Amino acid sequence: MMGLRFHFRFLVLCACLILPITQCLAHTCLPEEHAALFIFGDSLFDAGNNNYINATTNFPANVWPYGETFFKYPTGRASNGRLIPDFIAEYAKLPFILPYLHPGYPRYTDGANFASGGAGALFENSSRRGWVIDLNTQLKYFKNMETVLKRTLGEAQTKKLLSRAVYLFSIGTNDYAAPFSTNSSLLRFSTHEEYVDMVIGNFTTVIKEIHRKGGRKFGFLNLPPAGYFPSTKATMPQNSEEITALVKRHNKALSHALQILASQLEGFKYSYTNLYNFITERMNNPLKYGFKEGRMGCCGSGPYRGIQSCGRKRSINDQYELCGNPSEYLFFDSAHPSEKANEQLAKLLWNGNLDVTWPYNLKALFGQKQREIN
Repeated sequence: MMGLRFHFRFLVLCACLILPITQCLAHTCLPEEHAALFIFGDSLFDAGNNNYINATTNFPANVWPYGETFFKYPTGRASNGRLIPDFIAEYAKLPFILPYLHPGYPRYTDGANFASGGAGALFENSSRRGWVIDLNTQLKYFKNMETVLKRTLGEAQTKKLLSRAVYLFSIGTNDYAAPFSTNSSLLRFSTHEEYVDMVIGNFTTVIKEIHRKGGRKFGFLNLPPAGYFPSTKATMPQNSEEITALVKRHNKALSHALQILASQLEGFKYSYTNLYNFITERMNNPLKYGFKEGRMGCCGSGPYRGIQSCGRKRSINDQYELCGNPSEYLFFDSAHPSEKANEQLAKLLWNGNLDVTWPYNLKALFGQKQREIN
């Protein structure tokens, strides 16, 4: 009997020692400093959500040779291997963050990936409606996930999880490229300034809503030089300069908007990384960064391999060309970086200095303790 009492008291003592480190509710046990990763955006971040929606034939990455280098099969990632969020998850000691639409994946304590190839910030870009998951729909999915978390963790623990998490965004490129490749009238009836204001307005509305739900730590990429992508140069070179002008205006407006949000929203901390300069420098000086080719895609057809025929699961029936070594290329296909480029950029997001990412890098955000949300 004495032995049983001692055993029971020993177990209680162990439990008391463990409780400050972890909070265990239902069947979920979270480390006290656990920080999840929630991912929003477009094909730069989509880990496979477009595999699970209808009418995605124009935006697939679930065919060979996508994924050939790392995964050895196509996962839905628009690259030959891992994407930026995959590397960030590794650096943060998290598993790969699965697509939100992945069947049978109700456990979101490590995070969720809501990104969708082809997505933009504007729901009004109806030319792609039904083919992609726009940013407002990604926000709706996030709110659905919050409901699941509350059932699993309870209200208080869900608030803690959301306040400690990092929210990573890559969105906007399609808002400026799509109107030139479709019959969209959005740009015909607004000035550049008005149009950028619409995109930034939608974007900041989503950020504010996530903040209202408890989000405090955010990571943003500005937009790349999409006007000089292989796809643009091959299919609509006449629009290159106008797309570039819109992207530059967007990047300036986004930087300003984030500074305003930081002054308005309680506890709002962010990382802003200069993707535009990252891509431009490697396009102009590929050898300096370990690439042999900075302006042509590894996979595709036509000029610069800029026709989006890689994998051939599109309305385009062209035979595509595939390079021998994707790591020698900045671009894997007509518009998406190779795994090597993604890794280089992820390292800058994670621990880059103020020349490339500011006012915080992601390592600092993951390491920051946040005040609990009331």
